[in-house]
Amino acid sequence: MHLPYFLKAPAVAIIGDTCYTTLIEDFNYTDVPCIKYAISKGLGLGIVAGGAIVKVPQIIKIVRARSAKGISFYAYMLETLACVISLAYNIRRNNPISTYGETFFVTLQNLAILGLMLRYSGKNIAAFLVLTSFLFLGNVLGRTAEHHLEDGTIVQSALVSMDILLFLQTATIPINLFSKVPQIVENYKNGSTGQLSAFTIFNYFAGSLARVYTTLTEVDDIVILSGFLLSTLFNCILALQMALYWNNAPAPSKVKSEKGDGSSSETKKRAKKFD
Repeated sequence: MHLPYFLKAPAVAIIGDTCYTTLIEDFNYTDVPCIKYAISKGLGLGIVAGGAIVKVPQIIKIVRARSAKGISFYAYMLETLACVISLAYNIRRNNPISTYGETFFVTLQNLAILGLMLRYSGKNIAAFLVLTSFLFLGNVLGRTAEHHLEDGTIVQSALVSMDILLFLQTATIPINLFSKVPQIVENYKNGSTGQLSAFTIFNYFAGSLARVYTTLTEVDDIVILSGFLLSTLFNCILALQMALYWNNAPAPSKVKSEKGDGSSSETKKRAKKFD
């Protein structure tokens, strides 16, 4: 089957000329590598598209409530740090954008959430400092420059070497895991997920699961794969908490209960005096 050019061009760009010919023109669905590759590309693009909106419901929920109660600030700080490092690493490695594109959108949305959390806490200066610091870090890690030598050779230089960036990418594995722990603990203490968005949590779990497949298929990098495997495990815990604490109201604070006890005892004393 021969598709029109306006359909063929993007299809070839996504799955390559060889797999396009095999799957689309020759209808050869026994080519397992091409089928796996096409599935991986489809999942990857779906994850990137989902990543563009995955935290929009969370942002809307915070803005409507004018509060980020139940959301761990440190969890978002750590997650954003890991995202910035991973984004720079993938760009410098020239990995296919379908294997990491959502990281760009998630980073922007995380920065918006961090800004809102600080804004609603009355810390405007801290919000400015946090946002500019992450943008500066991303620029330092991802920036490269090309130099042309006299013999025509092109040499690429960077402010941060690939060896250091590889070390930082490896460090994102524990950073990513620790970014989940404060939120998991917060949920457990409150017996509620507070202002957390169910859409965001469940999509994060599904996305990390799909990322394991796309990484196995398209990227030969054990560091990235290990990160996604462990991230999937912790996202699964958050998804289970979301289901377990569905519609649960946050547990009342101890201070309120103590005040309540005090008022009841005072009432009893007054009643005795009256008698």
